[in-house]
Amino acid sequence: MHINRIIEQRPYLSFKSLFYLVLTPLIASCGMLGPKSSPLVVSADLSPKKADLTIEELSHWQHLDLIKDTVPGMSLDRAYKEIIRKKKGKPVVVAVLDSGIDLKHEDVKNILWTNYREIPGNNTDDDGNGYIDDIHGYNFLGEAYYEQWEFARILRLGIGDEDFQAKAKSKFDKEYEEAIQHIYSMQGMGVMIEEANATVQKELGKDTYTLEDLENMLLEDADLNQKVSLLMQIFSFSDNLEELREFIDEGVSYYSEQLKYKLNLEFDGRKDVGDDPYDFKDRVYGNGNPQNLLKDESHGTHVAGIIAADRKNDLGIKGVANHVEIMSIRSVPDGDEYDKDIALGIRYAVDNGAKIINASFGKSFSPNPEWVYDALKYAESKDVLIVLAAGNDGLNLDDPENLNYPNDHKFELGKKFVENVITVGALTPLYGEQLIAPYSNYGAQTIDIFAPGDEILSTMPEDEYEFQGGTSMAAPAVSGIAALIRSYYPELSASQVKKIIMASGLSPDIKVTVGEQGSQEHPLSDICISGKIANAYNALLLAKQVYKGKVKL
Repeated sequence: MHINRIIEQRPYLSFKSLFYLVLTPLIASCGMLGPKSSPLVVSADLSPKKADLTIEELSHWQHLDLIKDTVPGMSLDRAYKEIIRKKKGKPVVVAVLDSGIDLKHEDVKNILWTNYREIPGNNTDDDGNGYIDDIHGYNFLGEAYYEQWEFARILRLGIGDEDFQAKAKSKFDKEYEEAIQHIYSMQGMGVMIEEANATVQKELGKDTYTLEDLENMLLEDADLNQKVSLLMQIFSFSDNLEELREFIDEGVSYYSEQLKYKLNLEFDGRKDVGDDPYDFKDRVYGNGNPQNLLKDESHGTHVAGIIAADRKNDLGIKGVANHVEIMSIRSVPDGDEYDKDIALGIRYAVDNGAKIINASFGKSFSPNPEWVYDALKYAESKDVLIVLAAGNDGLNLDDPENLNYPNDHKFELGKKFVENVITVGALTPLYGEQLIAPYSNYGAQTIDIFAPGDEILSTMPEDEYEFQGGTSMAAPAVSGIAALIRSYYPELSASQVKKIIMASGLSPDIKVTVGEQGSQEHPLSDICISGKIANAYNALLLAKQVYKGKVKL
């Protein structure tokens, strides 16, 4: 099994940190559970885990138990051992509305949804659903992959009124300036590190050295002192300078790619798809192959693995849920998704049997939000649960200035227009004040619950595996819990499943920091609606009680 480690969506948050360094009773309102079904309850004096997680623990920390391991996982291993065991469940179709998925991956190929009404490769819509050769889902992007951010498209195409254009311009200018600054900062840091390394090598008379060597150096002048101090701080982050060089090179490449595609006002990623993405009636486009186009198109594969990577093949990892069929809907490019693709993707998933839709994407501008809102309502009418990632900007989404699309409140905070959408923020494996991932969005009126999202090992194209972090990883964790509930208690509605997940979460009696600055501490009740972190063990216990009519939500 080949494993890499990166950070997803905002991949150089760790670099930014380095750069700045250098320069309760549970479900009390829902009724009592029987003595043989005792929920997990977090005691107020639960201490954080002091030792670093081993690679084995880190590789599945999201499945561990907060009480037993002092790691804020979802108690999934315990749920399988004590509740699920060999219990038979019904298959649940989970649509992954995302980038393309590696349908041939060793941990994914056996869990795919298959449309048996369609004959592969005959270029005919055999089942009459409006989509040709859609065997494992549909590809709304055709051969496109790179794309602008929506605010750049708004400027390029002149969409909206003057106020809308002005907001888009302000966002564009901010992101463009930040990309340039990050490139210069990373390149500058690279030069500083190389100069410091060469000086210390010469001073010590050897090519390799340790932190202890640096600590023991005689700092005779200010310049040497500065260089040694820099390297000592670098060593606290990583003692592998080659790894750091690669990290810096990847960071420069990442932001350079933003300038080339996402922030390039001359770029049109949609030109070869063959449709008008701002005309909802123009629906004949795309193709029936939702396979990823290139290896770097990995997001959907990672998400799919978190939800349901094959638990029986003794390969790679184990997904959250068994009895799942993954429907791949390729609708999210490397850039901002189009409202039309998302709306049609949701409708495709609903019409073709999905009971859960994972939506690990989001953007700050939406020219046609009503298309997506109508699709959310349509999904609600068909009893389909939609799990949204909260977004990775480290912002309070309760602030009207921090818009994030899609959402379940339109333009009125605190007023949900659907009951089938659950929005998920990201947890780290660090129980304590750093529990909330610094990049995770939050909000007492906008985020429903938090779930493991940082440093998550999952599937990557070409039978590889990688650690990634983001609310994109937290959402599929909750989709997996929802799939477990809908598999073992299929009579429960999407709205009930949402309420169960929120009501059954753990409520640690701690205060946490939020946002990238992370200075002020908050109780969880101040930063999400439920005030809780998702827990599969408790969710299954509560689902059983709701199913039997012993608890009403």
